[in-house]
Amino acid sequence: MDQYPEQLEEIVSDDPRYRLDAYLFIFQVLEYSVRQRKEKRHLTGRELLETIRRFAISQFGPLSLDVLRYWGINRCEDWGEVVFNLVAKGLLSKTEEDRKEDFQGGYDFREAFEKPFGLDLGRKGGGFVRKGRDGGEK
Repeated sequence: MDQYPEQLEEIVSDDPRYRLDAYLFIFQVLEYSVRQRKEKRHLTGRELLETIRRFAISQFGPLSLDVLRYWGINRCEDWGEVVFNLVAKGLLSKTEEDRKEDFQGGYDFREAFEKPFGLDLGRKGGGFVRKGRDGGEK
């Protein structure tokens, strides 16, 4: 990651929708994937999305959704944009079959990042509401 600071700065300058942290996170996710799978291999868009979800939860817990939104990531398609920006700069490689569309409709962000914690972080009256196991508010 440290060997690509100029290219990463160019990417963020060219596409300011996403913060630098989102791009750095992708490299961390790929390292995490190698550790989890005990092998280095190509990940499909769907596999990468699931690995991103698991790693974000492991790193940020119930704040995962807030962190991703801060970085400009609001849906799976945003990860496709980030990945293909890295591909365009030669920082990641892709196969002939890989497309941005592989990231479309991967999962609902609120469900993917709130459900593991039993949270419903929808705003209610200007604050956050935690849902109990029975679905009632706490």
